[in-house]
Amino acid sequence: MDFAAQILIVSDSAFAGVREDLTGPQLTTQLEEAGFDVVELFVIPDGEESVALALRSIVEEFSGLIVTSGGTGFSPRDQTPEGTLQVLDREAPGLSEAMRLVNPLGRLSRARAGTAGSCLILNCPGSPKGAVECLGAVLDVVPHALALLLEESAPHPPDIGGSTATSS
Repeated sequence: MDFAAQILIVSDSAFAGVREDLTGPQLTTQLEEAGFDVVELFVIPDGEESVALALRSIVEEFSGLIVTSGGTGFSPRDQTPEGTLQVLDREAPGLSEAMRLVNPLGRLSRARAGTAGSCLILNCPGSPKGAVECLGAVLDVVPHALALLLEESAPHPPDIGGSTATSS
C-alpha cells in the first residue's frame, strides 16, 4: 500500500534564497525509496505562526505523511514544535522519542509527532544528516500508523508479536 507524503522545510535562509535547501531532496529520496509518493515540498520561514498556518493548509486537503524539517532546536526562531502543537489532534510521543534516540544530539530536539485530521506529522531537525536519521528511525512503522489512521486494513506484523489478522 503506497501513501502520499509532503515535506515542509522550515528555514528563514532557505525561504529567502540565501541558502540552498539540501534537506528536502534527501528526505524526498528517502521517502520515495520507502515507497511513498512525495507530492509536494514547501519551504517556509521559521516561526510558530508560519508553521501552524502551513500545516493547517496541508491538513485541510491532504491525507498521508507530513514531514517537517527545521526549527526544532533552541534558537529563538526555532518554533516548529509550537506551531505543530497548534495543529495536532493527538500526539504520538513514541515516534518523537524514537527519533530523538537515534543520535546523541537528539537529546537537544524539541520535535513533536502526532496526528491532525488524516495526516501523520513528524518534526525532523533541519540538518540533512539529522533529518534523514530521525525519519529513518520511525519510517518502518509509518505505513502501519497511516493505515490505522486512515482506517484501512492494517495487519499487525508477525515480527512484532502480532498476527496477520486485521487490526481493530
